[in-house]
Amino acid sequence: MSDPLEKFDMFKFGGLVNQVEHLQTKVDAMEVDIKKLVAMAERSKGSLWAIMGFSSVVGGVITWLSTIFFHK
Repeated sequence: MSDPLEKFDMFKFGGLVNQVEHLQTKVDAMEVDIKKLVAMAERSKGSLWAIMGFSSVVGGVITWLSTIFFHK
C-alpha cells in the first residue's frame, strides 16, 4: 500500500495557500467597496423620488397640453 503523504506536494500546497490568501484580500477589498456603494445608494434615495415626482408632473402637463392643442 502506498502512503498518502508520498503524493502530497508541499510546493503545490504552498501555492494553493498563497492563492487563498490573495483571494481573501480581494474579497475583503470588494466588501469595503460594496459597503460604500450601498451607502451611496441609501443617500440618493430622496433625490431619486424627487426626480421621479418632477418627471411625473412634467409628463402630466405635457399630456394635458397635448390634449388641448391637438384634440381632434
